[in-house]
Amino acid sequence: MTYEHFVSAQSVFLWSTFAIAVIMGAVVNKTNFCTMGAVSDWINMGDTGRLRAWILAIAIGVLGVTALEAAGLVNLSGTFPPYRQNSFVWLENVLGGAAFGVGMTLASGCANKTLIRVGGGNLKSIMVLLVIGVVAYFMVNPFPDSDKTLYSTLFYPWTHPAAVALTTNQDLGAMLFGDRVATGRLVMGVIIGILLLAWAFKSADFRGSFDNILGGVVVGLVVLVAWYVTSNIRMNADGDILSLQAYVQDWDLYAPADAVRPAAAGPLASQSFTFINPMGQALGYAAKGFNHTFLTFGIMALAGVVTGSLLWSLISRSFRIEWFASVRDFFSHLVGAILMGFGGVLAMGCTIGQGITGFSTLALGSILTFAAIVFGSATTMKLQYYMMMRGE
Repeated sequence: MTYEHFVSAQSVFLWSTFAIAVIMGAVVNKTNFCTMGAVSDWINMGDTGRLRAWILAIAIGVLGVTALEAAGLVNLSGTFPPYRQNSFVWLENVLGGAAFGVGMTLASGCANKTLIRVGGGNLKSIMVLLVIGVVAYFMVNPFPDSDKTLYSTLFYPWTHPAAVALTTNQDLGAMLFGDRVATGRLVMGVIIGILLLAWAFKSADFRGSFDNILGGVVVGLVVLVAWYVTSNIRMNADGDILSLQAYVQDWDLYAPADAVRPAAAGPLASQSFTFINPMGQALGYAAKGFNHTFLTFGIMALAGVVTGSLLWSLISRSFRIEWFASVRDFFSHLVGAILMGFGGVLAMGCTIGQGITGFSTLALGSILTFAAIVFGSATTMKLQYYMMMRGE
């Protein structure tokens, strides 16, 4: 998909994202695909149905990315965020993932579920969305009249020194196969993808659950479609075929004098669904007076998921206004939102952003974050159950 005019290319980039996200929002609402719910069902009831749906989505992401990358149809070398970067920030992956897992449990759902509930009329989730947005925004943007961010103030001085500088990219194929990177990525992607797929379908109950299979398949596929679309929208710049990111980086060289440059080139790189940092981007977009130069893939993804969820809520007549049941309920969601904001940015993603999108690249940091999220959520649930039993 090559375009002569940047406005046309950017419009396709943004509106295709919105359309894909609408499908995701509607199907996730319809099937009750929920990563926090998956952990809860497993820990509290021994039911792995929704957990298998999550694993199915990961398996489809891994196998799909492996096939697309082998065919040269996606570019994962310079993604936004940089999942396969050489710097292995393991401490941030673990700390951020665990904090996010605790937060999503206290706030009754992850970032994606928050958007689904907003579309379904849940006013509590609007508060969660706003709080996450504020924290996420100031994690990466400086405070007014300052050059300090929450990340640079609270985390960088002691988490960054723990980072490990790798000699290769941090995906398993590159790390384990050395110079045979392409072969390694193909082999590891096929093996891991098939193993995950086999585990998901090992359960007869899961094989008989239409909604769980539909949710896992659709979420996995929309992640793949987003990878494909964002990797293949290009500009014909005086005969040079460039990605949108590269075109904006050389804006003065190629763009007409009267063209309006986007605020940043990074958000135009190859990418797929993630929701915490985009919540911060959405806050910045609103603060800039909805200036279209600040419009990004992530913001369109947020809008699409909420719209899709709203449409399904109206179609199924499940739209319900819901507010906090008590002061305790309010503070639980508030603390959970704060932890998700910190944890999601620190770990570079959420249950979708790292747990599926990042995992699909087989980046070690993404896999570690996924495990930390599950651990943080499961531990919180066990503690909640212990406190409830002790209270009784």
